Amino acid sequence: MSVKMKIEGAGDIERALAGMKRGTAKGVVRRAMKKSLRPVAHDAAASPFEIAIASKLTPRQKAQARRDQGRTKVALYVGPMDDEGRGAPHAHLIEFGTGPRYHKSGKFTGAVMADPFMRPAWDKNRARMLKILRAEVWSEIEKTLARAARRAAKAAS
Repeated sequence: MSVKMKIEGAGDIERALAGMKRGTAKGVVRRAMKKSLRPVAHDAAASPFEIAIASKLTPRQKAQARRDQGRTKVALYVGPMDDEGRGAPHAHLIEFGTGPRYHKSGKFTGAVMADPFMRPAWDKNRARMLKILRAEVWSEIEKTLARAARRAAKAAS
């Protein structure tokens, strides 16, 4: 599931980020987004999988994802991982379930009932996540500017 969020009236944030180098601004936004996604990952942790927040997809996931990433966009993904730290390719079978499955011979091999863990976590934390993101972006901007000021003072002395 991909969701785009646009914060209206955030001109001050945009101006503050525009005053930074692109890589620095992306780091600020990435750190703030990670903190805002933690409640979703925490609530989804009741699943049989380890839930991770990552900025990169596995090659398999990347082939299926939309190609809407640009140089100035920041995208983070929250979802199940397997024991080796890769995307769990069978997690969707637990999340969405399966219909009845049969062999060619007609033998019934079962069905998996849906046991959603990501969607309820997302729905529960969507509004909270936006509030956390607003606060954390400003916090990260202030921390970044303070670090830059300390570096400049250290270089000047």
